[in-house]
Amino acid sequence: MLECILNEDGVYLTLVEGETRTRFHAIWLRDNAWDAATRSADNGQRLIALRDIPQETRISAATLTGATLSVTFAPEDKTVDYDVSWLLQNAYDRTDAAQPGWTKSSVETWDAELMSRIPVASFASVSTDPAALKTWLGQIARFGFGKLADGPIEDLALMKVVDLFGYVRETNYGRHFEVRTEVNPTNLAYTGLGLQAHTDNPYRDPVPTIQVLYCLESSAAGGENMVVDGFRVAEQLRSENEDWFNVLARHCAHFEYAGSDGVMLRSRRPMIELAPDGELIGVRFNNRSTAAITDVPFDEMATYYAAYRRMGEIIDDPAMEVSFRLEPGESFLVDNRRVLHARKGYAGTGTRWFQGCYADMDSLNSKLAVLEAAEDAAQLEAAE
Repeated sequence: MLECILNEDGVYLTLVEGETRTRFHAIWLRDNAWDAATRSADNGQRLIALRDIPQETRISAATLTGATLSVTFAPEDKTVDYDVSWLLQNAYDRTDAAQPGWTKSSVETWDAELMSRIPVASFASVSTDPAALKTWLGQIARFGFGKLADGPIEDLALMKVVDLFGYVRETNYGRHFEVRTEVNPTNLAYTGLGLQAHTDNPYRDPVPTIQVLYCLESSAAGGENMVVDGFRVAEQLRSENEDWFNVLARHCAHFEYAGSDGVMLRSRRPMIELAPDGELIGVRFNNRSTAAITDVPFDEMATYYAAYRRMGEIIDDPAMEVSFRLEPGESFLVDNRRVLHARKGYAGTGTRWFQGCYADMDSLNSKLAVLEAAEDAAQLEAAE
């Protein structure tokens, strides 16, 4: 049975269910009120600022009626109703300290074993069936990449992939870029050389968080695409040597690119990026674009390079890679903050023509959330 207990001075209340006790501060509850005077009914945005809430806000009364918690705040003498399930879903009263490098439960890290269940969908299916699109986008959010098959074989077909969830992010390479052998290339990606697994554009701040590569021609021998989960790499490095993990997370590397006229891009970010609470939120690894590393103290530089070397060895380990060959009309998408991609070398005979572009995960996550909400609403309506 759920109970509500108010502390003596009204600074917080506690929801008690069995042995579970979850506390909520008065100021937090007032700030998260969903009444018409506090939130817009149209878009859910706040209509007031924190300065409009009295600093001395306290709870003067709290009652539970079924799944609804009614809270009265002083000195406003304002009563607000809360859905208990929403409160528990958004509870912040936790005592467990997560290990640096933790990931959300919605994230699944992987290695070569994912070869047997590569996230793939049909272009026609995700273009016409919202449920299929939701499943595919959900796989990308979970694994950090996904393939599409049976797409149109036409110039700029990759734009139709981005249209499924968001918008192209234009860069100095344009709205899209061609990936095929060129004379005097401005980037090693435009040669037949193999490329070490890497994240793209680490010299940008922020980096494009999605990359799309679309195959239009593929008769040259070789050139298989490979992906590596940077989060799994970071996890393995941490399990082998926590000091190495920490030194790459604690100090910034420098990345730069000046391969074309009028462009000089630079960024300063760690190779392993953590949120303030230790969540693993990004990996930047690109040997071609790493500049002189100058933000590591002298006494830690040897450790840093040992960690950097080992991270590269883990990335290069075939046990970490998922590889596949793209045929015309096929494409793949990667979360560029997490998944490293690579290409094996290909022969100079035949043709190999890919087109690529960048987009961002916020649009993908938004589209996924909308599809999930629509599905939940449909299921609720059907149940009624």
